[in-house]
Amino acid sequence: MYNQVSAKKSIFSTSSMVKISILSILSYLIMFIEFPVMFFPAFLKLDFSDIPAIICGFSLGPVAGIFVELIKNLLHFVTKSSTGGVGEFANFLVGGGFVFVSSGIYYINKNKKNAILGCIAGTVAMAVIGGIANYYILIPFYSNMFPIEAIVKMGSVVNSAIVDVKTLIYYAVIPFNLIKGIVVSFITAVLYKKVSMVLK
Repeated sequence: MYNQVSAKKSIFSTSSMVKISILSILSYLIMFIEFPVMFFPAFLKLDFSDIPAIICGFSLGPVAGIFVELIKNLLHFVTKSSTGGVGEFANFLVGGGFVFVSSGIYYINKNKKNAILGCIAGTVAMAVIGGIANYYILIPFYSNMFPIEAIVKMGSVVNSAIVDVKTLIYYAVIPFNLIKGIVVSFITAVLYKKVSMVLK
């Protein structure tokens, strides 16, 4: 298991802070590139802004990855937020959960097995936290602007099994985050070895 004190020192070194800053800005920029996924409600859009944070977490540790998620969402809140910070907070919880779990497992012992286990566990964490965040934070927020029925209807249009908020979470939000976690994990696996040498 990695030494917490040395990890803190490395995170706050000049070199690490520069890397975290660059990856945070990259993550923030990628956040603007999002697109809907077939068979899911239009408000669930896929983006790959968690990838720089995961790569940072794999290289510098889970706390560094969390910093990338935090800075990314703070930048988005200051420049683009349409939810008064609610969307960014939920995004931080979901992305941060994935990054912390996946990179935390990998960072204990950097090998292929832990990378796979970390990504699987991170994907499950993303799905669970995504469901909770939508149920308790995002959907209640949007219900102030749109009736709950209208939000549910967006889901029932693509899946007739969606009839209320709970089924929206079960049949749309959780499966969407599982798919997102798998896709993000795959892309991270392809990119990490190519960029990890630069981050050492």
